[in-house]
Amino acid sequence: MSDRDKDTETLALRHQLTILERQLGKDRPRFSPTDRAFLAALLHRLPAVTLHRLRLLVRPETVLRWHRDLHARRHAARSKPNRPGRPRTIRSTRLLALRLARENPAWGYRRIHGELLVLGIKVAASTVWQILQDTGIDPAPERTTTTWTAFLRSQADALPACDFFETTTLSGTHLHVLAVIEHASRRVKVLGTTAHPTAS
Repeated sequence: MSDRDKDTETLALRHQLTILERQLGKDRPRFSPTDRAFLAALLHRLPAVTLHRLRLLVRPETVLRWHRDLHARRHAARSKPNRPGRPRTIRSTRLLALRLARENPAWGYRRIHGELLVLGIKVAASTVWQILQDTGIDPAPERTTTTWTAFLRSQADALPACDFFETTTLSGTHLHVLAVIEHASRRVKVLGTTAHPTAS
């Protein structure tokens, strides 16, 4: 196109804009997101002085704001993590929290959280609460006083009892015996027998 043809087209476009503005009156024109993206990409490189000379349906500052918003949304989409929210808790930690809850029915999630910290497992108390909630275990059960019998039953698998006693054989020899009984199986194990016990 020649410069004269371009000028003619420009004048025609400006006149059509004037007609549209006259018809709209006080109503503002509505731009779709596609329209905003197109105009922002087309006009954002022009200097501000040039933008103010153009006949636009919106102010030049609005076009520049559209471009900033477009750039910000693009950056946010690239920076968005693949998986929203906090990373999933390690499976071994989840299993240990559930085991503590099952073996100690009177413990709430805060007590379990404290026990995990003692073991060197750093996890938030809210995470322990969520683990118990997801499994259907009440995170904060009714606090009940644990009886000695209930305590022994819950710890029977890992609780031995030992005794150090003296006995006499048929030949009259005095022996000192160290024995252990496992509460779960009632099995007695003799760990050592000697006639002359020492510190070692």
